[in-house]
This record gives sequence, structure tokens and C-alpha cells, in this order.
Amino acid sequence: MDTQSFKRSLHQSDRYNRRGFGSPTKRAQALEKVYQSSLIGSIRDNGYLLEHGRLKVKLAEAFGFCWGVERAVAMAYETRRHYPNERIWITNEIIHNPSVNDHLRKMNVRFIAAEKGVKDFSGVENGDVVILPAFGATVQEMQLLHERGCHIIDTTCPWVSKVWHTVEKHKKHTFTSIIHGKYKHEETLATSSFAGTYLVVLDLEEAQYVSDYILGNGNREDFLLRFSKASSPCFDPDKDLASIGVANQTTMLKSETEEIGRLFELTMLRRYGPEKLNDHFLAFNTICDATEERQGAMFSLVDEPLDMLVVIGGFNSSNTTHLQEIAISRGLRSFHIDTPERIGEVDNTISHMPLGKSLVKEDSFLPKGKVSVGITSGASTPDRVVEDVIQKLMKLSDMNV
Repeated sequence: MDTQSFKRSLHQSDRYNRRGFGSPTKRAQALEKVYQSSLIGSIRDNGYLLEHGRLKVKLAEAFGFCWGVERAVAMAYETRRHYPNERIWITNEIIHNPSVNDHLRKMNVRFIAAEKGVKDFSGVENGDVVILPAFGATVQEMQLLHERGCHIIDTTCPWVSKVWHTVEKHKKHTFTSIIHGKYKHEETLATSSFAGTYLVVLDLEEAQYVSDYILGNGNREDFLLRFSKASSPCFDPDKDLASIGVANQTTMLKSETEEIGRLFELTMLRRYGPEKLNDHFLAFNTICDATEERQGAMFSLVDEPLDMLVVIGGFNSSNTTHLQEIAISRGLRSFHIDTPERIGEVDNTISHMPLGKSLVKEDSFLPKGKVSVGITSGASTPDRVVEDVIQKLMKLSDMNV
């Protein structure tokens, strides 16, 4: 499929909208009323520090809603106001934040259901309005909706679109796209749909496995089995790894993406020599600015003298889990929660999601005596949610002397 040609025709359609319905200023004002917090504003003004009795709260200097998320959420709300009577669908969660998605459900926005990873578009009819979330949608989904005569509201983050342009360049040069990401994640599914031949690697360990294979130290059957769900159809590692380009899911850990890029550049250098490197390796910077800023702020935060750290964001939020990874790498007592309700004010408990595990409940959450708590949140978390968490901490610190 000529994805570039399809995108051009889609963008020219009068049933396609990626600009929204209001000015950016009005959009920001509407979000401010719903999600911004005066408490968070005052903490920012106080050097990202709050002191309340025995409790000290230190905020990361970059956290929460990014520009792409703000834009997506505001466009979704604008869509309901613009189409007050039409049926409105969204192809996935608008962002990975339960409170925001619940708000949309209350506005009678329908979420397209998925069974075992397959979405059911059977209920979507001609004339319906369909929102594409901040993570984007696959080319196949866009084509289906366009052919069905839907009005498409595209809130895809421009940073995600930038990655799509990158894999399009790989395809143009007949390079295989090595995508650093989670192969089941909706953003990576969308990105791979724009690629030609592709391979998704989760982390540096998988990248090293691929590198070893390129250098002649691997087993074909093992390779095909390992990446059976993370590669393009009929992927042939003996042929398709001869020329590669590197891209990434925008929410992955920046340092790991960079290390993977360096690893593959060195691999192709060793395999083909410096004079032929450009014929076998392409790399473009596709790391999201907001992801980079939040991860940088997290590295600074974990250098502070903290007793514990709370990371706030959806449990299925990739950028949030990577913030949690940073805390774990420093050996900090840390908790990943998705909503303030995970903290029990009466019994001093917290229900949290340890990395790679199921939800667990922990007693004696806030220790006695003076306590210093670091707080950050993923790019899909409104300031109002962060405020509610801090308010809970303040109440607990007053009770548990």
C-alpha cells in the first residue's frame, strides 16, 4: 500500500480534521478549567517544593500533561461540542489516563471494543464521527473509516507523526525499520503500519540479540520464533537485516533508544565497513521532547534526599512506567498509582503496580516521623490528579504522627 498517497488523499477530504474546532488559546483555557491546579502552580512557584508539618513534597521539574496530550484531549472535548447529536467513537483510549477517558464516556463518546487485540468496527456507520487518539491509528483503520464515510478527527501527536515520516523514509530507501518499542502498544502498531519491512525490539537485550545475528552469531529458527509477533509478514532475517534504519515508540526510555541506535550503527560499521555504512544504516532523531524532559527531570529528582517516590499515571502508560524504572534503578522505595483513590487515608495503605507485576496493596504506606516524598507523573496525567494525591499525603501526614 502507498501510505503516503493515502495520507495525502485523506488529508484533502472534507471529512478529515486534524486542526480541531477552536483556537489554541480557547483550547488551553478550557483545559485549565477542568484539569489545572492552583496548588500545583504554587508549588512550582516555590521551587517545586511543599512543606506541610512533617511532610516534605518535592515535585519533578517537568511532569504531567505535555503539549501533544493537551491538544488531543481538548480536541476530543471540542468534537462533542461541535457534534452535539452525532454518534462519536474513539478508536482507543484518547490517552492512558483513566479519569480523562471516564470523562469522555460521560460525554457519551463510545470506545471501539477490542477482543484479543482485534478491534470491532462493525457498529461504526456512515456519517459517524470517529476520533483518532494521541497515539495515532493504523493505516488500515484510517482507510476503513474513510471508506465507510466517517468524519475523522485526528488528534495524533505530531511527535508520533514524525516517527511515521521516519519509517516512510526507511521504506523509500528499502531499509528495514528497527522500531524500539512494545510491539502490542497502539503507537507501535500504528508506526509499523506505515513501515515497509519492520522489526520491533523491546530493549537493549533484544537489540543485542539482533546485532549478534547480523554479525553471524545467531540461529535462524530461534530468531524467527522470538520475533514472530514483532516483525512484518514473511520477515527474513538473512535478507531483511542487510540495510536498517532505527526509529522508536516516542515514550520509550531516551537513553536506551540512543544506546540501541549506537549499537546498530557500530554493528553495521563492523559488518560492512565505514565506506559502505550509509548504504546499510539510517538514523533520525525521533525522541519526543516532552518524554526527554520528563525523564531528565526524573533523573534529577532521584538525586534528591528522598524517603520514597510516587509516580502517577495510567498502568498501561509506557512513558509512566519508564519513569518508574528510573526510580527502581536508584533503589528508591517507589509506588506507581493511576488515581488518587489508590491511597487509603483511613488505614494508611496504598494499592500500587510494581513494575511488571499485578496490583498489590501495601500497609504502613507513609512512615512515621519526618518524611520526604518525591512526586512525578506521566505525560497523560492532569495537574488536578497530582494535586489530589498531594492532598491525600497531607491528610495522612496529619493523622499518622
